[in-house]
Amino acid sequence: MRILHIFPFLSPNANGTITTTRQLSMALARNGHQVGIFTSDFEMTTEYLESLSPVKIYSYSTWLKLPGYYFYLSPATITRARNVTREFEVLHLHCLRSFQNIVVYYYARKYAIPYILDQHGSLPRSVAGEKGPRCLLRWLFDLIFGNRIIRDAAKVVAQNRFAVREYRKFGVKDDRMALIPLLFPVEDFADLPTPGGFRKRYDLGGKPVIMSMCRLNHIKGLDFLVESFYELSRSGSEAVLAIVGPDEGYRAELERMVSELNLSDRVLFTGFLDGRDKLEALVDADVVVQPSRYEQAAWGPIEAVLCGTPVIVSGGTGSAEDVSTMDAGYLVEYGDKICMMQTIQMILEDPAAAVEKVNRAREYIVENLAFSSRIADYENLYREVTELNSPVRRNK
Repeated sequence: MRILHIFPFLSPNANGTITTTRQLSMALARNGHQVGIFTSDFEMTTEYLESLSPVKIYSYSTWLKLPGYYFYLSPATITRARNVTREFEVLHLHCLRSFQNIVVYYYARKYAIPYILDQHGSLPRSVAGEKGPRCLLRWLFDLIFGNRIIRDAAKVVAQNRFAVREYRKFGVKDDRMALIPLLFPVEDFADLPTPGGFRKRYDLGGKPVIMSMCRLNHIKGLDFLVESFYELSRSGSEAVLAIVGPDEGYRAELERMVSELNLSDRVLFTGFLDGRDKLEALVDADVVVQPSRYEQAAWGPIEAVLCGTPVIVSGGTGSAEDVSTMDAGYLVEYGDKICMMQTIQMILEDPAAAVEKVNRAREYIVENLAFSSRIADYENLYREVTELNSPVRRNK
């Protein structure tokens, strides 16, 4: 089949949804499909581009990026999409609110090319009580484009029941949803680094390492983690907190908080880590915490589990549902600093039960959530929407 993925940018300096899009595209290409990714050139490098072969990349110059949004303005997209989209049988839109989706949606409708929408947690206009111009911009986008993109999708993809409930709030009926769990390149975790590399690089010795691995963004709840870590430090623990991930304008606020709590010598900001460096970090962590205010799926925690590391996640999120379903770790309600501190303490002092959870969950992930074993779920979905659409397209 000829499958085109649409995502606003492909950067070697980001994980999460970008990694999912890349890995899905590569897995489909390995199965013999003709696969392309339609995107901007934001942070694109030649080396990264070559690593995506045989997936064909259609990237266009970025004129403007709105801070904090998936909106990368690439005017050349408008003219190029006309011919590019017609080369493919099905289009796969990732995340809702992007300039690329606006353009591709127009041509998908014009030429009767079926498309599916994979929202990856991008649907809510406001999360965790968020207010302000971002919420207004999301509402305006949906008023003009977003609601139509959702309405006209042949199918939408939900990674879990949490995502299903989000789609329902936008009026999507269950028969238009395809429930496909978050998949992982488990083979990337088959040959893990020898423990000690991360600790040696940052001179951590044998101190317990509490780690977060995410974008430095308010929504990720890192202020909650820092406050919980402060409570842990008051209990006499010698643990250090490693905050791993790229800054999205929130690091200065975290550093201010760390300084005010006199934790500067015990909190480490590493910046973005990927590849073997990321695996070394996850292997050396004693516990990985995802303290998010909102999270649709458990990408980060599952990566930690695949590295054999216990995890704690905020309750009431899609990530919490994933972790709970697999009994892969522990849930703590967002904002409960004492419970978070006590849960971390429990894992550090008696890790046996946590390690048992991790081992069971890792086995489940390898057997049930590997791209290699579940890629057919996507292939079947693409075939379904193209077969349903074929009479319409023949008449265009």
